[in-house]
Amino acid sequence: MARAASPGAAGAKRKSSAPLPAVAPMQAKSKLNDVAYQLLEEAIVTLKIPPGTLVSEQRLSEMTGVGRTPLREAVQRLAREHLIVVMPQRGLQIPTIDIGRQLRLLETRREIERLVCRSAAKRATASERKRFQRLADEFSAASAKNNDVAFMRSDREFNELCLTVARNEFTESAMRALHGLSRRFWYLHYKQAADLPEMARLHAAVASAIAQGDVAGAGEALDRLVDNVEAFARATVALDRL
Repeated sequence: MARAASPGAAGAKRKSSAPLPAVAPMQAKSKLNDVAYQLLEEAIVTLKIPPGTLVSEQRLSEMTGVGRTPLREAVQRLAREHLIVVMPQRGLQIPTIDIGRQLRLLETRREIERLVCRSAAKRATASERKRFQRLADEFSAASAKNNDVAFMRSDREFNELCLTVARNEFTESAMRALHGLSRRFWYLHYKQAADLPEMARLHAAVASAIAQGDVAGAGEALDRLVDNVEAFARATVALDRL
């Protein structure tokens, strides 16, 4: 079976003169650098800015409608998360996607994220548990509607909430370098190798366990989720060989 061409094939560099997508305004009371980060992170993860693209800060500023100073802070944050490569004298590049690197990332992610989810289940306040239950409901809705964008947005909020509620600055630092890359890899391949409704259901199970304060259940649900992600990642290797 022939595989459909991927928009982010490794090594496919795009010149900075190529048109970039406009990004819709975000209604939020966040700082400008947070707004710029959220807009650019979503554009990179959902491949609106494809892997290999070369771009300048000026063009990213035009995309987001955010000034150069807060934009630069957002770019530095994205660089720390390996979603942008800063190339001195040449500008910025969106890194290509590599399956071997993704599998190494998942080895690390399983151990750290299990701790994060168990800690969140243990330490969440009553109001935080309500947010986790809302996210569980949103994941379930995304599953029922097979809505990839809704899933990605809920996933980003879920990741951020887990890191906050775990209240461990060391796991937070480690996980921030993994989340965006994981979501981008999934978004690139999921139409060919993944079951989005199942992925959303697995996320709902983790969020629900945390909402209920079920420490052991949160760890077990997370393991089932990462098992699914690893199987998905390995399936993309088989697709690449077709």
